[in-house]
Amino acid sequence: MGERYDCSTGAVEFFKAHYNGDRKMKLLVIDIQKGITDSRLYNFELFIENTKKIIKAARDNHIEVIYFQHDDGPGTGFSIGDEDFEIAVQVTPADGEKVFVKDINTCFGNKEFVDYIKNEDTLMIVGLQTNFCIDATVKSAFERGYKVIIPQGANSTFDNDYMTGEITYKYYNDMMWPERFAACLSAEEAIKMLEQR
Repeated sequence: MGERYDCSTGAVEFFKAHYNGDRKMKLLVIDIQKGITDSRLYNFELFIENTKKIIKAARDNHIEVIYFQHDDGPGTGFSIGDEDFEIAVQVTPADGEKVFVKDINTCFGNKEFVDYIKNEDTLMIVGLQTNFCIDATVKSAFERGYKVIIPQGANSTFDNDYMTGEITYKYYNDMMWPERFAACLSAEEAIKMLEQR
């Protein structure tokens, strides 16, 4: 297993020790699409606010921002050509930013993306949904040796038959990912990290 992280303590110290200017980082903005980006999401307003700030900080500091759209297939209403498939207006890509399409939960199901980031070593991840495509991508990245960074309050999900969106969010961000798959830090710490690169 790779290096262990602790989201609750020592995040700044960890990054000072392990993340320096020589590391190659990308910001992944995953599946923030019109059909699922609304007030049903846990902590919706904060999620949008934090995500927008992180994207702006990445752009301002020349960190490449890469977008993903999930395609459920023709006829589902959530596929290429459908309004719900389009990226939400709150986080519209800038001219020239790459947009990849995937049809499974993990972003690593897109071979073009895998090839594109093969020389990178650090991925900061924001987007939707915590318990589906974010979780799958976090674990896929970890398994491939990437350092994974999760800014708090920059991923979200809905209530489901078993857990509320809040409990689901906390299950992954506070229990599942820390010390196993990712380094979690506040949105403010993530922005400072982007500014120092």
